[in-house]
Amino acid sequence: MTRPRLAVSIGDPNGIGPEVTLRAARRARDVDLVAVGSAVVLQAQAQALGLGPVRVVPTVAASGAGEGLAVLDTDAGPGFEWGRTTAEGGRQAMRAVALACDLALSGDVDGLVTAPISKEAIQLAGYDVPGHTEFLQARTGAPTVVMVLAAELPAGPLRVALVTIHVPVAAVAGLVTAERVGRVCRTLAEALRADLGIAEPRLAVLGLNPHAGDGGVIGRQEVDVIAPALDALRAGGLAVDGPFPADAFFGRAAWRRADAVVAMYHDQGLAPFKALAQGAGVNVTLGLPVVRTSPDHGTAFDVAGRGVADPSSMLAAVRLAARMARRRAGASATASD
Repeated sequence: MTRPRLAVSIGDPNGIGPEVTLRAARRARDVDLVAVGSAVVLQAQAQALGLGPVRVVPTVAASGAGEGLAVLDTDAGPGFEWGRTTAEGGRQAMRAVALACDLALSGDVDGLVTAPISKEAIQLAGYDVPGHTEFLQARTGAPTVVMVLAAELPAGPLRVALVTIHVPVAAVAGLVTAERVGRVCRTLAEALRADLGIAEPRLAVLGLNPHAGDGGVIGRQEVDVIAPALDALRAGGLAVDGPFPADAFFGRAAWRRADAVVAMYHDQGLAPFKALAQGAGVNVTLGLPVVRTSPDHGTAFDVAGRGVADPSSMLAAVRLAARMARRRAGASATASD
């Protein structure tokens, strides 16, 4: 595969998703992009931002190769309201995600890249899911998925995976079970091998409590749950270390010695990740039957429509999705020989 074809859902029309999609498409190379969403929104935003016309196509097959951004119109709604959280914005965003996912499942595209959605807006629209990750897991029927943030930094690649994702902090401790930790680590390691070509992945696992529990003084999850799970993984041949105190781990740059870091909850892993990545991160869902990446930022309603959105993370998401698609295609071709 020389030119993967990727579907890009344009995200909430009231945010910066359409803008970063349009801007990233102008800089993407060796990949064919099909934007999925309202053509009315993309055309209006392209004109308002001085980004040139868009090319509406009736089908993915008609999008051509090497001809710039094509748009598959979802006819999703009557336009946009920059900077506002609306049910209509949520409906448009999720309609595009659903179609892009289905195109990947059917093989019409080689993967999908999802521009940011507003979790509040999709709830207003009646979608009872906390975000992209859970929606795509349900739509594809994947038994286990892992949310990973990835960035290529001067000091080396940084990848942070999560045991729990979009759940209240009050619920985290009850969800950190040995079974869940083990399942996430195994899924992560398998995907690192298959999608990124890391033959023998090394995982570093963080504790849940401050100081990783201090031997049970500040909490017993490390002693009773996490450490036994890691022992079982090591017995199964997986290279895994921990549990580590999260603050010292990142403070001493210990992440450089691992292929991926496993955090117990959202902000434990993503706060240091975003501080280190400085806007260059990519959100990857591993464990899906399709390739899916996304920029690591939100809808940025506060700057929508001002023409100042940085497309760097979206461009990185496109490039990583293309890399993963090429690797999957190569593995498929090898298996069929």
